[in-house]
This record gives sequence, structure tokens and C-alpha cells, in this order.
Amino acid sequence: MIDSQNLLARILWTDPFSNEQRAFFLAEGATVSIGRLETNDICIREQHVSRQHAVINFQDGIFMVNDLASANGVFVNDERVTEPYPLMAGDVLRLFVPTLLFTAMIDNFDERHITDHGTVITAMTSTGSGKLIVTNGAQEGTSIPLLLPRMTVGRATSKADWEIVLHEPSVSRPHARLELMENTWILTDLGSANGTFVNGTQVIEKGRALRDGDVVAFGAALTLFREG
Repeated sequence: MIDSQNLLARILWTDPFSNEQRAFFLAEGATVSIGRLETNDICIREQHVSRQHAVINFQDGIFMVNDLASANGVFVNDERVTEPYPLMAGDVLRLFVPTLLFTAMIDNFDERHITDHGTVITAMTSTGSGKLIVTNGAQEGTSIPLLLPRMTVGRATSKADWEIVLHEPSVSRPHARLELMENTWILTDLGSANGTFVNGTQVIEKGRALRDGDVVAFGAALTLFREG
């Protein structure tokens, strides 16, 4: 059963091929990936849209939009954003050409209206399963499941023996480590030359817990962390 009072925001997008308006209702803690691949929460099959273009996630009580190193950029109210950007009701997101409207849940929708006319996106529950999706470079779109409780990330070399191999010169050998602790993935930098970042903030302390929708950069290699 859906309680509309638990829904915080709504994203509206009109499909240019069918001219159908689609609504996505966001609950507290929800993460929304946007891109050309059908595995995204909002799939926009337009040539200007990257396979993994942007992500909207819930940080400190606010929905933030983050560009996933897209080819054509993310714009909010016609201003390009290059770092995590807080969204406000009425903001217009533009993926170069396609536009999406971000609104607050001010309408008193009932459950039937929501299920009949939109898609509800809720927060993911930490179960210990997860994956990294590469969003730029030669491996763009590659999904890397986190199958072991301890996995090391490093640059692809002929002698690489780490579990997650990235084809990016700015990645160290090795670069970082992911460890599963009580159903939460913990990220630690291993003294890399170009740093490890989560949502634009450098990981300098040991043990940074990851949340669904976090954008993780290993040097210039950008990835999206998804639970489940």
C-alpha cells in the first residue's frame, strides 16, 4: 500500500515519441538514475542522452542531482551543473535537449492515481548486495557486481590481481578497497595518487560507508553505487 504522505517529490517527463507525460514519485531516501540504458530508473532513449547520464539521490534531507560525466551535460534552470546540486520545487532539469520538471508533492494524490499514472521510487534497503556501474571512459555502462565481502579496486595491468579492474590511467595499482560490514559497503582509499571521492568529497578517513546512489570516483574513473 502506498501512503502519498510519504512521497516527497515528483519528476515529470514527456516522452517525445509517444507524447505521453510520465510521472515518477520519489519517497524519502529514493535514488533515481537517468540515462539511455533501459536499466535506468528513468530511461530516455534519445541520442543526446548518455547511457548513464545523471543521478538524483537523497542527501541530508534534500534531493541532489549529479552529472555522471555525461557527454552533453546536465543543466538546472539552464545553468550547467558540474558538482552535486540541490533541487528545489519547480526546477527544470535539462539533459542537453530532453527536459524534466522537478516538483514537490503538494497535490493530494490517492493511491490509485499514483499507481495508475506514475511510477513510485522508494529507498533501497541495505541487504549486503550491491554493484558499481561505470559511467565514463572505455567501460561506460559496465555493471560490476560486488560478489565478495572484500574487493580491491585498481588499474588494469597485465599483472593485476585485484577483483575490480578499471581501464583508466589515473587509477592507482591498487587504488581502493570495498569491504562488506553488517550489510553496509565500506570504502577505503589505499593511498592512491589521484584520490577516491564520494559525491565530490575526497575519502581521506578510513571507512566511508556507501549509500545507494553515491557517485564514487577512483581518480578520473566515475562509478555509480547501487544497492541490491
